[in-house]
Amino acid sequence: MGKMKKVLVLVLLLVTNVLVLNGKNYKGAEYRTKKDFLYGRFEARYIPANREGVVSSFFTYHEITDSTGWNEIDTEFVGRYSNIIQFNSITPGQKFHIRSNFVDYDPYIEYHTYAFEWTPEYVAWFVDGEEVYRQTGEHISTLEYPQKIMMNIWNPIYTNWVGTWNDYALPAFSYYDWISYSSYTPGAGDYGTGNNFTMQWKDELEFWDQDRWDLATHTFGGNLCDFEPSNIVFKDGSMILCLTDAIDTGFVDVKKPEVKWAREYFDNSIVVMFSEEVEKTVAETEENYLIANVEITEAIQSSDRMSVRLVTKDYNRENNYILIVLGIQDDAQAPNIIDLRGTAINKINELEFPIIINVGGGEITEYLGDQEWSEKVEYGYWGGDVRYWSQVDDILNTEDDEIYKSERVGLTTYKIRVPNGSYKVSLLFAKNENAENGDRVFDIVAENQIVQNNVDIFTLAGKNTAHIIETDLMVSDEIIDLYFPELIDSAFVNGIIVNKITTDVNERKSENLINKFRLYQNHPNPFNPTTQISFNIPEVSDISLEIYDVVGNKVKTLAKGKYTPGDYKIKFDASLLSSGIYFYQLISNGNNIATKKMLFLK
Repeated sequence: MGKMKKVLVLVLLLVTNVLVLNGKNYKGAEYRTKKDFLYGRFEARYIPANREGVVSSFFTYHEITDSTGWNEIDTEFVGRYSNIIQFNSITPGQKFHIRSNFVDYDPYIEYHTYAFEWTPEYVAWFVDGEEVYRQTGEHISTLEYPQKIMMNIWNPIYTNWVGTWNDYALPAFSYYDWISYSSYTPGAGDYGTGNNFTMQWKDELEFWDQDRWDLATHTFGGNLCDFEPSNIVFKDGSMILCLTDAIDTGFVDVKKPEVKWAREYFDNSIVVMFSEEVEKTVAETEENYLIANVEITEAIQSSDRMSVRLVTKDYNRENNYILIVLGIQDDAQAPNIIDLRGTAINKINELEFPIIINVGGGEITEYLGDQEWSEKVEYGYWGGDVRYWSQVDDILNTEDDEIYKSERVGLTTYKIRVPNGSYKVSLLFAKNENAENGDRVFDIVAENQIVQNNVDIFTLAGKNTAHIIETDLMVSDEIIDLYFPELIDSAFVNGIIVNKITTDVNERKSENLINKFRLYQNHPNPFNPTTQISFNIPEVSDISLEIYDVVGNKVKTLAKGKYTPGDYKIKFDASLLSSGIYFYQLISNGNNIATKKMLFLK
């Protein structure tokens, strides 16, 4: 090799080393348009990455030099949540307007279509063509700058938001099937809400269209990765955004699966969670799991392909056990096989009833102190910050002033482990900040059912006054799941009380919530133009489900005839109706009658 070539090689090595030293340890990906867009309907069909600590997104963003001109509209999946999409508009001064929107499906399993409409009057988000959330208000007029369309995958430093990052999450992939843009053409379109949009283009994402898209190469504060062009891969008709380490970039998996944790359940089954999706056949082979002196009779992989439930015989919850896992492999093209691994099985520390939790505060008398949810605890929160109102002297309607002075605000999810059965859950609230009607509004969802829409504690109870919202639940997965989707500002809770609903054997059939005549609140509500109505019937029944307008005229029959026992979900499409209040009524065997109200907004 000549002297000049040696010098060039040395310089290249030095430059490469400097880039590695100055670059971040993790490499994400971002795909962004070259052009900016002002208003329109933006749609993408994709599957986000199912990893704690990882965000998979579809959004628009106005590139800025400081926060005074911030304009951004987000659809984000945070991998720690299995039933939450986060919608957000960020306005000048970096003001967040977040909605942690509950969905009744697992978004990480298959493709769904996500869209948002941005107009001068509103921003509305859609899931599979149905509007699920809308923002109006004064901040919408400040979304006035042209924005690029972007998709990315990254790992934030903000553990309170995304959970705890761990290297075993790598590699992580989000899959995008297509993306489209429709311009805002009020009164002259043929698509979207009110036919006010016109399709301009749809990219099937089969290859990199260099006239339309750029591959990002930057990073930003709060991001553990920088964006690497080789982590944008086009394969089998999809675009795959990859989050990797700095060495094995691209759509490649060379890491072996790991056992994240194993935990016993009240029914003496064991759930083992892996670091990634694992191949179904080996995951459901009982011989791949060993527990001393315990027979494993069945292994059942969950739909997320990351966890497996082990059905056992002779398991004694009084004993401590080690679970040995072997032979498990991932679903990479060249499968990686797990190392022989033993892990302690996390034990149940059964809570005594009533379960009384001081949300946002410490242990006080019979109240348990607040804590973050994990596989090692029996209850806890995801998301939110603690506030304590020390200046408040007295909380009305209660003797537990200290409980109502502490709260967790910005709360997304609360979980409590209980044996399967029926429970009454009481949620404790007190609005202690200076407030007015409508300045803090949220929904409450429990066990996949709407408990109450548009909760405004100040309107319900006033300032510094205790208020309790109760609901009866049937738990079938040994975890009470509570969600608090924001509508205006953020949700908060001061306390939670859980009581068993007990019945004797003869009363159980009529009192057990799963076998009770029930009509649930429609979801979403308000809606445009479709919503879902759910009900339960305990025995073979002649039922009718009718829709009425505000003056009592029947406008539609959704269900009629003989139905067997069970839960039912029926879609209602109001496209041909006018905006307004409607009532839906369920009648069973002519004598069980339930009626609820819903709001249709075009």
